[in-house]
Amino acid sequence: MDGKKGIHPSVGVGILSVLLIFIFLFMLINASTLRAALHDSTENYALDMSSQLAGDISSRMKAVQMEMKLMADSISMVSGTDKELAEFIERKSEISGFDAMAFLGADGRAVPADFSFSMFQEGIDASFRGEMRVTAYTEGQNVLYTVPVYKNNQITGVLAGLRNKANMQALIQPTSFEGRGLTCIVDSDGKVIISPTDIKPFLTLDTVFHESGKSEASRAVMEMKEDLENRKEGVFRFMAVSGEELFLSYHALTVNDWTLLTLIPADLISGRAEKYIFYSFLIIGFIVVIFGLFIFAVSRFYAKSRRRLEQIAYVDSVTGGRNNAAFREAYMKLTEAEPPPFTIVLFNIKNFKLINENFGTEQGDKTLRYVYETLSGMLKPGEIVARSSADNFFLCLKEHSREVISARLEEMTKELNRFSKLIETPYHLTVLKGAYIVEDLSLDITIIQDRARIAYQSRLDGENTDCAFYDAAYTERMKEEQELEQAFEPSLENHDFTLYLQPKVRLKDGQVGGAEALVRWNHPERGMISPGMFIPLFEQSDKICRLDRYMFEQACVCLERWIKSGNKPIPISVNLSRRHFDDPNFLTWFSETAQRHNIPSGLLEFELTESIFFDNFKINIVKQRIRQMHELGFQCSLDDFGSGYSSLGLVKEFDIDAIKLDRRFFKDIEDQKSRDVIDCLITLSKKLGLTSVAEGIETEEQLSYMQTVGCDLVQGFIFSRPLPVEEFETWWEKKNRGTS
Repeated sequence: MDGKKGIHPSVGVGILSVLLIFIFLFMLINASTLRAALHDSTENYALDMSSQLAGDISSRMKAVQMEMKLMADSISMVSGTDKELAEFIERKSEISGFDAMAFLGADGRAVPADFSFSMFQEGIDASFRGEMRVTAYTEGQNVLYTVPVYKNNQITGVLAGLRNKANMQALIQPTSFEGRGLTCIVDSDGKVIISPTDIKPFLTLDTVFHESGKSEASRAVMEMKEDLENRKEGVFRFMAVSGEELFLSYHALTVNDWTLLTLIPADLISGRAEKYIFYSFLIIGFIVVIFGLFIFAVSRFYAKSRRRLEQIAYVDSVTGGRNNAAFREAYMKLTEAEPPPFTIVLFNIKNFKLINENFGTEQGDKTLRYVYETLSGMLKPGEIVARSSADNFFLCLKEHSREVISARLEEMTKELNRFSKLIETPYHLTVLKGAYIVEDLSLDITIIQDRARIAYQSRLDGENTDCAFYDAAYTERMKEEQELEQAFEPSLENHDFTLYLQPKVRLKDGQVGGAEALVRWNHPERGMISPGMFIPLFEQSDKICRLDRYMFEQACVCLERWIKSGNKPIPISVNLSRRHFDDPNFLTWFSETAQRHNIPSGLLEFELTESIFFDNFKINIVKQRIRQMHELGFQCSLDDFGSGYSSLGLVKEFDIDAIKLDRRFFKDIEDQKSRDVIDCLITLSKKLGLTSVAEGIETEEQLSYMQTVGCDLVQGFIFSRPLPVEEFETWWEKKNRGTS
């Protein structure tokens, strides 16, 4: 866990629960806001539509009055008997839609004579005074239209037209509001003049008119009565006796002091929306229930599985002990409880994969368990051990003295190897160790482990198995290697890598018989960089392959120039990394490059190191590639011959053209054993038809002996160090003049 704690699962579940509740409350608030907005829309709709209806009713009543006035003018021109007049009025009545119509003369006669008008006397009297009137009989809710009849500018009578309750209800019935609206006409006192078919809501309203309570509905009605007196319009909401919520709008008519009242349900617009809102709440409620059940199930599952999850997270599957995550967690707790210093050690079993290959993975796992148990048994209270990966173990020791740490680790190594005395096929565990003494607890455990690993890596290439302690120089070296890695590409593009040639001299005639191509890196800022610094580094990646190809092409350019200038070229050998053999077609590029520069066969030689031949998995591949090299016109030599343990076997197995004797053979040239070995190797090469090359020859004594045993070529400082191409050509020319 790197000393950091993640979010607990129950916290995550809690956050989700709060989020869901928040969403649910948000929907409630949103639904409430939506409902209020819909009610406002319904209120505005009721006000607008009833206003239009009131205007329409007023217009239609005025139209009726105008129509009666025209009929009154016609009556004044009718001359004849009352019977003829009655027939005329009857025809007009049917056409105009009146239930009854009559002419009332100033002399008191009525045509037709059976017309009853006593309940409308006030309106009739007003028409005799020259007014057009609409008079209502509230008991029967009949309406009488009256207009004066003039003849010679004198009022001779009144034309009266009666419309009964049903007729007037049809007039005021609204066609909007989806058939759910009701209208009535009242006067300024609140008395119903014309009621709708269903009068119950208005009877309830009438009751409210006479209440003196202080309810919200009562206050709204009182406000409406004031508006009616002032001929204003408005709308309010109230609850009917039936429990239904209604909107009541009121609009003054242009007839008398009458007002049109319109009732519509409050849910006229919001009804459908509320249904869907209700369904949404049902769905959300269902989701909440399901999620609640899910949380309950997860909580129970988590409670039961927590120990198992911790075991998976902190227990190594092979050893049954701590893994790296558990090590880091334990380290964090230890450093919180105790003061420094501590020491973190990386404990690695060298070449552990050979145990798996030789004895099987089951035995390998047993060995890892044995190592873990042995180390655990040798720790002090509070110290920690864990297998981090593969064959790597981390230790946290309560020590700070390098001598004490080294002694304890050495004792652990001895204890680990006691088992070899008890098994039928004994084998020895070689341990590499790297340590970092922790004095600054602010350092992250990951950095601390990396520093122990850096110290351990400093022992990888050596045989020394003593514990290596971290030094800042290791980090500086890694930094420098990283800088070299980053500088590779630009240097390759800028040709900062330069071809140097070291001559190979034939001992039989003293002529130059060949040269080895060597790379030198002249960086524009860092200056000359030693091959010992960058070659091993680039060997760890495919950069070495790209560098080999670059140097091969430089050698081709050099040979091509020699050929074009008319000089007799000498063979050039170039080094070939073992990484090339990972690509089965790697020789194609080399062949095409040599052909592009028109290099004849036999002038280019690949130098292979013994390490290429020691990979059992690639033996057949290497044999095939060497055969292919010969087919493509390349020579092949074995470099550093004798540095390994299987050199003689390599000469027998592989079809090479030359062997280069390792320089270590010539350090003790005065020793007879060394001379005898050299003599045997030279004799062997001659019998096998191989060219022998002695490299690293620096003294006259070494050169003299190589001449004595009949070595073919000698390469070393005795003749020349590696030279840039131009300097090599000058040296070569002088050499030829001196031996000619």
